[in-house]
Amino acid sequence: MDMNKAQTSSEAIASSAERMIAIGRDVIEMEASALGLLADALDEDFARAVELLVATRQRVIVSGMGKSGHIGRKVAATLASTGTPALFVHPAEAAHGDLGMIAQGDLLLLISNSGATPELRAVIDHAKRIDCPIIAIGSQNASPMMRSANVRLLIPAVREACPVNIAPTTSTTVMLALGDALAIAVMRTRGLSRERLKLLHPGGAIGERLAPVENLMHLGDALPLVSPDMPMSKVVVEISAKGFGIAGVVADGRLVGVITDGDLRRHSENLFSHVASEVMSTEPKTVSEGTRCEIALELLQQHRITAIFVTAHDDPLRPIGLVHIHDLARPRHG
Repeated sequence: MDMNKAQTSSEAIASSAERMIAIGRDVIEMEASALGLLADALDEDFARAVELLVATRQRVIVSGMGKSGHIGRKVAATLASTGTPALFVHPAEAAHGDLGMIAQGDLLLLISNSGATPELRAVIDHAKRIDCPIIAIGSQNASPMMRSANVRLLIPAVREACPVNIAPTTSTTVMLALGDALAIAVMRTRGLSRERLKLLHPGGAIGERLAPVENLMHLGDALPLVSPDMPMSKVVVEISAKGFGIAGVVADGRLVGVITDGDLRRHSENLFSHVASEVMSTEPKTVSEGTRCEIALELLQQHRITAIFVTAHDDPLRPIGLVHIHDLARPRHG
């Protein structure tokens, strides 16, 4: 390939990349604009829907077909994870026996852009028979689904990001945002506490973030503890052996100071002529047992330190463990 052909090829690749980026931005801007329309459109019907959800003593049954069904599964999961018992029922399966999953006392949340999805008919009829209230999310106020609902949440009739205005894109983004808005409004109305939220998220990254530090802290012989009169030559060995970049200075079982890599650097001249009490930093940062991992991580980041001692709940100076920033910030699944 000669130089002219190589230059032409590079220019074509650059032009193609710029075009793809422009398309991506157009899609995102179109969907962002639709979300702005949705926010402006919220009215008393949204408040009525929240009141119905809060008043429900059984479950919220979410149903929708196709892409609306995928959004429905996410909405049901978000409701459940924020304290509102919810499950998704596939409308096609409902007509073949799964209607039994919808019981008196439940609340039905239907999602359909057109509101004319035929598979929803059986679900709506069953809900009417057992006097199950219905909240409907759709863009056509006069559709069969919306007419059957106790509360209608009308979403903006926006153009899809799909170039032929067919594939659900903008509309499903709006549906998802409205589902999130409902779930969080209900959560805040109920005043769901962090403790309750922790019980609903025992696993994954959320569960670990809300867990107490004692779930992750290092204990016993793993703790780098030294006495105030220990020569610095031995302190350095202890810091190196335990691998946390820190040593706690303990007198009569109580933490009186810490020695970090920074302290070692500040006393690098004639370091080994000192003992621990002469090098340590007093008033060390600590957290008590029961502190959430996310709080400990915030404290480490705020003070730009890499490890922190955990002290007993009944004695803020008695060290019982240590957590390192790597324990708190390592990538999690979930």
